[in-house]
Amino acid sequence: MQTHQELTHFAGFDWAKDHHDVIIIDAKGGIVADFRIEHTPSGWKLWRERIAAWPKLGVAIETSFGAAVEQLMESGIAVYPVNPMNAKRYRERKCSSGNKTDRHDAWALADALRMDGHAWRTLSAQDPVIAELRILCRDEVALIEERTALINQLQQALQEYYPTALEAFDDWTLPGAWAFVEAFPSAALLTKAGRRKWERFLHSHRLYRPETYEARLSAFAQAAQWKACAPLVAAKSLYAVARCKQLRVLQGQLDEYRARIEALFASHPDSGMFGSLPGAGVKLAPRLLSEIGSDRALYDDAQGLQCIAGTAPVSYQSGQVHKVNMRRACNKSLRSTMHLFANNSRAKCAWAQIYYQALRESGKSHAQALRCLGQRWLKIIWKMWRTYTCYDPDLHTRNQLAHGSWVLQINPQ
Repeated sequence: MQTHQELTHFAGFDWAKDHHDVIIIDAKGGIVADFRIEHTPSGWKLWRERIAAWPKLGVAIETSFGAAVEQLMESGIAVYPVNPMNAKRYRERKCSSGNKTDRHDAWALADALRMDGHAWRTLSAQDPVIAELRILCRDEVALIEERTALINQLQQALQEYYPTALEAFDDWTLPGAWAFVEAFPSAALLTKAGRRKWERFLHSHRLYRPETYEARLSAFAQAAQWKACAPLVAAKSLYAVARCKQLRVLQGQLDEYRARIEALFASHPDSGMFGSLPGAGVKLAPRLLSEIGSDRALYDDAQGLQCIAGTAPVSYQSGQVHKVNMRRACNKSLRSTMHLFANNSRAKCAWAQIYYQALRESGKSHAQALRCLGQRWLKIIWKMWRTYTCYDPDLHTRNQLAHGSWVLQINPQ
């Protein structure tokens, strides 16, 4: 693949769902090709035929993933992803009137690549394990969000006609809670079943806990005291059972995802490194690996990783005005994962909890304090990642002592 200095022609690729507009220019900016292809096998065949005339071609596109990017990578040319915000600014630079067409967008991308592409980074082939792991982890999060939505809908329905179920169970991600609604979908049926069936249900679903057993039985016994009209009970009980069945199917899919993710994570050589992070656990460690990746050339310093993760703030300075804001242009999946990991690390690392608490006492919100803690963690993770080493709490403590960390000055123990 050629470097930017070796390129003789530059293409702007304005992609869409069913078609793509392409403009190719030469080194002087003159348009040498202007065409549209359909997003079909024949359309991509036409693309390969047209670009054969320019073996030293680079292409700029307003995304870094998807079917169009995969096809461009298969073409064997240099692919330069462009941030959508930057693409908008390039378009405005070429046409300040606000005029916008697909053809104009493609031309603006091509000329931006010609003029500024020397500072851009080309897309490179991804580690197939990392690529699959990233997709699986993101899809798992999406399925968990769907499960949360279904649970919220179920709880709302129960609140309307069957409060006893909500009183008896706190964690509605457990299949045992869903099984209870399926077995006793209304207060009348629960009362009719009787104590013996209640006890049998709790034992058969492994829900017996000394601290909750008698409280649940007492709640079951008082279920008849809640009064609801018959039409509401008939309709909402059917709805609640439907939601429970959906949750059961969804949970089965989540279990399959979890098994696949854990198998892929274990097969990667960096799994031990990310697994050593305190608080990462079996869920967050694969997500961290999938989002950070294994290509050490991506981040030359810790600051680059911190910016991508969204923990580094954005500074605005103009004259006497100086403001610092939260970074929003970042990898949202990595930012969310770092937020969860930083929070979990507080229970595993004394220094993390001390640092978090000091920030809270200084007036920072919970989210702000976790971003600051994540900023520190990413500096550590980057060093581990670059040197292929696992997290060593003793080494970290020695480094803190050597550098006179104020965290240890707060609590020297």
